[in-house]
Amino acid sequence: MRAGAAIPLKPRSALAIALVSIVGVVGFAWPLFVSSSSSMAGSHRSDAPFLFALMLPLLLMVVLAELSDGGIDSKAIAMLGVLSAVDAILRPLGAGTGGIEVMFFLLVLAGRVFGAGFGFVLGCTSMFASAILTAGIGPWLPFQMLGAGWVALGAGLLPPLRGKAEIALLAVYGAFSGLMYGWILNFWFWPLGTAGEPAISVVPGGPLLTNLQHFLAFNLATSLGWDLGRAITTTVLILLTGRPILLTLRRASRKAAFGAARVEPTHSGG
Repeated sequence: MRAGAAIPLKPRSALAIALVSIVGVVGFAWPLFVSSSSSMAGSHRSDAPFLFALMLPLLLMVVLAELSDGGIDSKAIAMLGVLSAVDAILRPLGAGTGGIEVMFFLLVLAGRVFGAGFGFVLGCTSMFASAILTAGIGPWLPFQMLGAGWVALGAGLLPPLRGKAEIALLAVYGAFSGLMYGWILNFWFWPLGTAGEPAISVVPGGPLLTNLQHFLAFNLATSLGWDLGRAITTTVLILLTGRPILLTLRRASRKAAFGAARVEPTHSGG
């Protein structure tokens, strides 16, 4: 657990997140390991609904683990709802314009303040709420939810710093996570978008190194500009707004006293 997180990550919650993440990694990376006899594009297109159906109870398990460990209480659920709604509103403001996506800086800052477990749930719920708001529900949604959850989770695991060093650390992480989110998300689309392009296509049953080289070429050829836009936007917004937003979130955390034992008022007799 990272010292200083408003809602520290407890062992049961960490185990639940690890289980969800393992399922997610399998869902993303299985094209690297399929046999040459597999019909990869069709299979990968049809497995997303099953991944989504599996993810929802697993995410519920994460929330229940947080509840049982005392990591999320009614105040934290209210904060989760507010931040998810804000992020859902922010996302359509830039998506679709040169890779400008303005939701990720808030995921990084909130994950930093409230901790990895809260951040993971926030990333997933923000993306789900955004999909409902924009009618963006499709086979890509479970992968987007996991990717956003990992972005906020990673922010909650960064080393404890304060002041300018903290902002610099979060800005660097924002750039890195903005790039990695796009590259990770490309795994779900990779088998579907490379027909007739042998230099960037999946080679079913091929050597792992060959497929990784093809995947790298696919990213450079198709999404690098978009991913750079996301990384730059996230970094700039963290540099511009990081300090006041961190102060606001930490002030809200102190007032809510997340994880603090409730003290009932006492009345003296007479």
